[in-house]
Amino acid sequence: MRRTDSSKVVLLLALVLTIAGCAGAAPKKQTLTPAVCTFDRQQALDDFIAGNFKWLVSEPLVAVGPHETDPRHAIKDPTVVRYNGRWHVFTTIRSKVHRPQIEHIAFDNWKDANAAERNQLNLTEKIPADRAPKDKYLCAPQVFYFEPHEKWYLIYQFKVKVFEGKGKLVPGYSTTDNIDDPTSWSTPMPLCPKFPEHMPTLGLDYWVICDDAKAHLFFTSLNGLLWHSSTKLEDFPSCGWTRPQIALRADIFEASHIYKVQGMDKYLAIIEANAPKRIRYQKAYLADTLDGPWEPLADTVDKPFAGLANIKHTTKSWTDSISHGEIIRAGRNQKLEVNPAELRYLFQGMSLSDRKSKGYGAITWRLGIIEPAK
Repeated sequence: MRRTDSSKVVLLLALVLTIAGCAGAAPKKQTLTPAVCTFDRQQALDDFIAGNFKWLVSEPLVAVGPHETDPRHAIKDPTVVRYNGRWHVFTTIRSKVHRPQIEHIAFDNWKDANAAERNQLNLTEKIPADRAPKDKYLCAPQVFYFEPHEKWYLIYQFKVKVFEGKGKLVPGYSTTDNIDDPTSWSTPMPLCPKFPEHMPTLGLDYWVICDDAKAHLFFTSLNGLLWHSSTKLEDFPSCGWTRPQIALRADIFEASHIYKVQGMDKYLAIIEANAPKRIRYQKAYLADTLDGPWEPLADTVDKPFAGLANIKHTTKSWTDSISHGEIIRAGRNQKLEVNPAELRYLFQGMSLSDRKSKGYGAITWRLGIIEPAK
């Protein structure tokens, strides 16, 4: 038996065990609020192993909220967890006056998401004057609950005064004991306490995932490279990070998001790429460990994880791009587990007409969800 064939058998057996718990479940109607076992189990298994993904696109679920003094035009880079019966979504907000900042919304049901109260975190305002950069740029959040510390962590990219002049967006973090209180997040701190000379010039979209022994940092550099660094779990967040190494060379661009696949010894990487006309789409790769190597699962324009080739709108078409987003996780902790039988993806979208004659920073992004098509 060839290695690729034996790998598929292992995937099949693992996924059978994962999905078997749904065998007695009554069929449920697919909804935008993810629920276990809402579609054909065997089909989900077969599609995941083969890298065959087909999606239904929701209507736009969240647009920018009103602001009297600084009109917003884009909500993007969403990260999401469900806690105590509520969805918590953190996003980047683009506005007319200020540099990008992070906003938080919380709600019970997705149908109410756009009406949820908007809370800008204003993290850069917490930085002491002697450390505050001139460019108060802070965006691309990731949220998770770090069980060893019993704290919520928010990872993001930002600029720090000590690193100014080096052209870097460095990985930063804030913490809180109470995710319900948007004012409780701590002062931004860099993951790396001093400037890492070995980092690429344009590292961005930083992402942390943990296994039982280490915390792993992934990021992209806009040149077809995925980078990887790690530190001992007990040293997280800001000690002992290894020199970043190239984890993957491919036709990829940005927004690398890595997950543990439930029920199997596999990790799933979702990474954004550019299609013709700069339409954004998502590629998928699998690895046995977070150290790699990463093998293609669905990594072309014609056979993507999610893109124009495999999406269908449930309402009026509103997006050509499936851009920076997050798979809705099975839990909330640092292991970032996803269920292969119920993959749903919260993303930022826009159409070619939205982008016409606009620079990237002026594009009107909105949020939607894709869910498996039957």
